[in-house]
Amino acid sequence: MPAGAREPHFVRSFERGLAVIRAFDADHPELTLSEVARHTDLTRAAARRFLLTLFDLGYVTTDGRMFRLTPRVLELGYSYLSSFTLPEIAEPHLEQLVAQIRESSSLCVLDGDDIVYVARVPTHRIMTATITVGTRFPAHVTSVGRVLLAQLPDQEIDARLGRADLRALTARTIVSADLLRTELRRVRRQGYAIVDQELEEGLRSVAVPVRDRDGEVVAAVNIPVHASRNSVDSVRRDLLPHLLATVARIEADLGSVRRIRSQTR
Repeated sequence: MPAGAREPHFVRSFERGLAVIRAFDADHPELTLSEVARHTDLTRAAARRFLLTLFDLGYVTTDGRMFRLTPRVLELGYSYLSSFTLPEIAEPHLEQLVAQIRESSSLCVLDGDDIVYVARVPTHRIMTATITVGTRFPAHVTSVGRVLLAQLPDQEIDARLGRADLRALTARTIVSADLLRTELRRVRRQGYAIVDQELEEGLRSVAVPVRDRDGEVVAAVNIPVHASRNSVDSVRRDLLPHLLATVARIEADLGSVRRIRSQTR
């Protein structure tokens, strides 16, 4: 299929409607019609139709000039979150880990080329960006993203790196696809990833993949720390063992849940 082509079943208007919703974020909680059109690459007329439709459905509110999402948009993700038991299984273990190490910890999954936070137990804020459930970052610059990418087939890794925006977010960001492939191979061999100030200056993070009963990687857990308090060696020596033990307990519970479900069918 030619690049950019879609399957016959693809509903482009639905794609555009979702793009309008995604135009709103923490940095842009309110947008004018012109701003929505610019963010979504739609004409003003098309953007207006989508916004008014979302208004009629209760997903958008407006004062006549500025538009903003309503809490009803949470319904769009509720079905997924309510059926996705992994965060519920992981959260007690994350709480125990955070109590032990006094650092934050999160559970993330891979969604397209991004990682998405699906569970989080914070201690204190060490990043400029506010992180909550639903926060997204490019996978290739995060420790959780690298352990999730590393489990993919080489051909899929090549495709993802080929379309990734390899911009330097800090002076330490790896911007070479070849170097990232090498790093992902190392992550795959060693079973964990440490990212040193590539996403944000002063932030180091270690992550370990979470596997289901079949050995498939379904998520990753991280521990982010401030570089001034933790060297790479201390992260590996002092934090990684706790992280590995926590993930082992999460995986054990995942296996137990699956066995119970299979027995009750």
